[in-house]
Amino acid sequence: MSRTVTSPWDPAEHLNTEEGMAACLEAALEEGDSALVAAALGDIARAKGMSRVAREAGLGRESLYKALSSDGNPEFATILKVVAALGLQLHAAPASEKAAGS
Repeated sequence: MSRTVTSPWDPAEHLNTEEGMAACLEAALEEGDSALVAAALGDIARAKGMSRVAREAGLGRESLYKALSSDGNPEFATILKVVAALGLQLHAAPASEKAAGS
């Protein structure tokens, strides 16, 4: 019997378009899990370059890594700064639109 060989999968390696990044964040937001949203932002930030995103957000690179890690609990102000630095936007829509679109 042969062994299955696997390698680590890094979502940041596949986030190479603005549309893909926006779709990743949108999917995380739809789940309603704050840790998943932070993780998605971390993946997107790594895809764009964490140092660049930290600089544009006015944050330290290390603190940004920590805030967007699986243990992180970033403040909403940090989330807004990161979203802006990533060139993304957050949008609100009535919850009834989600149910109608399902």
